[in-house]
Amino acid sequence: MPPPVLVVRPDHADGIYALDEKVTWTVEVKSGDRAALKAVPYVVKKDAQDVLAEGTLDLSASSATVTVSRPEPGALLAFFNSPDPSQDPKKPLALGGALVAPFQIAPAAPAPADFDAFWKEKLEAVAAVPPNPVLEKGTLDGVPNSEGIDYYKVTLDNVEGTHVRGQLARPTSGDKFPAILVVQWAGVYPLQKAWVTGLAKEGFLVLNIEAHDIPIDEPQAFYDDLKNNALKNYTSIGAESRETAYFLRMFQRDIQAATYLTSRPDWDGKTLIVTGTSQGGLQSFATAALFPKVTHMMVLVPAGCDVLGPYAQPPRAASWPNWYWFAGDKEKIKATSAYFDPVYFASRIPCPALVAPGLLDETARPGGILAAFNALPNPGKELVPMPFSPHQNIDNSQTPYGVRASAWRAAIKAGKPIPPPAPAP
Repeated sequence: MPPPVLVVRPDHADGIYALDEKVTWTVEVKSGDRAALKAVPYVVKKDAQDVLAEGTLDLSASSATVTVSRPEPGALLAFFNSPDPSQDPKKPLALGGALVAPFQIAPAAPAPADFDAFWKEKLEAVAAVPPNPVLEKGTLDGVPNSEGIDYYKVTLDNVEGTHVRGQLARPTSGDKFPAILVVQWAGVYPLQKAWVTGLAKEGFLVLNIEAHDIPIDEPQAFYDDLKNNALKNYTSIGAESRETAYFLRMFQRDIQAATYLTSRPDWDGKTLIVTGTSQGGLQSFATAALFPKVTHMMVLVPAGCDVLGPYAQPPRAASWPNWYWFAGDKEKIKATSAYFDPVYFASRIPCPALVAPGLLDETARPGGILAAFNALPNPGKELVPMPFSPHQNIDNSQTPYGVRASAWRAAIKAGKPIPPPAPAP
């Protein structure tokens, strides 16, 4: 028999609360055997670490509620577990999330003193390498709604003999277009043509690049081999030094890609959006901070924010890529991680930004994302809290971001002010 399905709803539609305000989740049984749910264990944790409350709920006859409060800014995560002791406690039946005084959440620690000097040196290294673009025109056979779109595979030169590899699309008709750089979430996989054709259909010049120096369209077995061998646990490669950390080349690829995109004669010379999800959000923060021609940043569940959170008091659970857990010299890894943290890039981003945390996200923690969001200086920034969203788009939980991202793109393309979000229901 499948496990019961629970639905957890906060009493504030956006999941946002003030300091010391009561946070109440209502827990309902959507499907399954109610009779077995007389004592559903729950635990509420602050920033997914310190326990704030725990107990059991009787859901056998009706819904039940859990109410807590928190006197300091941060995230709350409630775990509702199976009463069946044979079930894996690491796989709760449901989660409930909330943010308390989110706009007061600050980074766990200050930026490294030489943060800007380090990245200035790395940008100079990229600038010294001409992109030397190689374009191969491709077909869009079988890609839905791709009529009137030109498509190319792109390879660029990068630092120390490495390359940027990606795909580019643009409308066939027209001379100049606003541009979008799309950077990728974690993993080792091929790029899908639809990731650029849809945006090109909206009237954009779109470049989408691999996070790694690998071909974009090999058979799946090729990527499986890399994932299990050369790129296995790639996030921890070289993590004991900022000079060898895997994310260094990744961010430099992003800058070279942006350099090429804005050098093209079909760029409108005005608009450059950088966008990404998870690891792509991490890269977007770096690109928007390091490349002055970026005019807008749009990120969904950005990873890697506030990496020093586990060392804070009280501690905050680590976000992917979980530097805190990497094997090796912990002090060296800790020092390295700060040079790749969106929290410190954020204060150096001058442009408007759209940022969407999932309040149930155990991969890209919402508290860390808010620390980065709060550091953004542009008053045109917008937060899209997603109270029912884990890291993935489950049951349309990330639709709020999709709606606002579409509205942002339409306004940006039209050269109009970004419309305000609709009032909460």
